[in-house]
Amino acid sequence: MNPFFEPFDHLLQGDHKPEAVEFALDLVASGKIDPITLYTEVLTPSLNNMQCAIDEKNLCVWKEHVRTATVRTIVECCYPYILKEKARINPPERGTAVILCPPEEYHDLGARMAADFYFLCGYDAIFVGSNTPYSDFYNAVDLIKPEIIAIGVSNFYNLFITKKIIQELKSRIGDSAKIIVGGNAFQIDPNNLALVGADAIVQTFEDVCKLADGEVIA
Repeated sequence: MNPFFEPFDHLLQGDHKPEAVEFALDLVASGKIDPITLYTEVLTPSLNNMQCAIDEKNLCVWKEHVRTATVRTIVECCYPYILKEKARINPPERGTAVILCPPEEYHDLGARMAADFYFLCGYDAIFVGSNTPYSDFYNAVDLIKPEIIAIGVSNFYNLFITKKIIQELKSRIGDSAKIIVGGNAFQIDPNNLALVGADAIVQTFEDVCKLADGEVIA
């Protein structure tokens, strides 16, 4: 476990937004941790560790949203450090990756962090976000012609619409782009990859790097 996880998690679970944001950004600014390690070993475990006390059960969703907003603030504030990290890594240019979530999928923070993963691996990463009308997205794909289309799905109820989107994308663009999926719906049950008909599951920065290098992702 990363040594910075517990102190950050204590601040996040206590709803201490200013202190949590300051703590996380100071880690990156001081060079104690790089942005990707912050994302993968501190922020994401804290999101997955969200707890709700018994006497707060009627406020669980509220608290989840508040804490997620805190982490989102940190991620957005990390962008200058992401730029510096890309300059340090200096990856080859690999084309465009579009990262989105299906309609009615509102848990898009994981996809937002994934956009930075693709960016650091050399892609021009375009984060579309949550609840994008897929008819508009199809038109944008025709214009952008991305090499990668990454779809983040947390809610299992959105697997059906994700399958429909992928089917229509493949009929429209053929094999001109790899269609990648990720998120909790595939973390819990990787068999959902076959269900939706995507090309691969990508969950981590290492997975994105392997994909960029042409390695097969199971």
